[in-house]
Amino acid sequence: MPLPTLDTSKFTTTVPSTGEEIEYRPFLVKEEKILMQAQESNDPKAILKVTKDILSSCTFGKLDVSTLAMYDVEYLFLQLRMKSVGEVANIKLKCSECGEYTKYDLDLSEVQVTYPKKKVDNKIQLTDKVGVILKPISVDDAGEISAEAEEKQLIWGIAASIDTVYDEASTYSLSDFNEKEVTDFVESLNRSQLEKIQEFVTNQPTLSHTIKFKCEKCGHENTITLTGLQSFFT
Repeated sequence: MPLPTLDTSKFTTTVPSTGEEIEYRPFLVKEEKILMQAQESNDPKAILKVTKDILSSCTFGKLDVSTLAMYDVEYLFLQLRMKSVGEVANIKLKCSECGEYTKYDLDLSEVQVTYPKKKVDNKIQLTDKVGVILKPISVDDAGEISAEAEEKQLIWGIAASIDTVYDEASTYSLSDFNEKEVTDFVESLNRSQLEKIQEFVTNQPTLSHTIKFKCEKCGHENTITLTGLQSFFT
């Protein structure tokens, strides 16, 4: 006779970029163990893969995690963590004055996606005849960029943000072209054109939270803004 099956609580949240309401469950002991092993490896690619796998499982396979923007994945995983482990994270914050660390209990329910004050149009006219339509960098793209050599990260960061290229004759999806063709296109941009694209990339929403704390060592009053999922579990 088999052991009884344990019921799992279900919750709902919203995907920040789309407003879609999704259902999810807390991650299980076996999933938490896999996550801890990945974190101990200090391999960003491994951590990202495990994060994606757990998020997909906990949303019952109904969410295409690979296409989500990075801030979507970070926000959704934060919701999982709160329901699975707890809403308080014990972190250490570095003093800007003396460099010592202070223990801080962070209420994760206060951490939200921060949207930039300036909205940058995703349609960029590069020349009189040629332009690009941009998109937020997906979590899969972010993983591939981080795995590239440092000198290639700028090229692939720009390429990952380009959805399509258009001219007077047609529209071209960048995913239809090989690595050399994409590299040649990005490297053909001049400084002004590159800056227009970078402005869109840098003005994307982020998971962030501003904290004020007093250093336990020297008493200095600090203000620090944490960004990115890993910052909230240091």
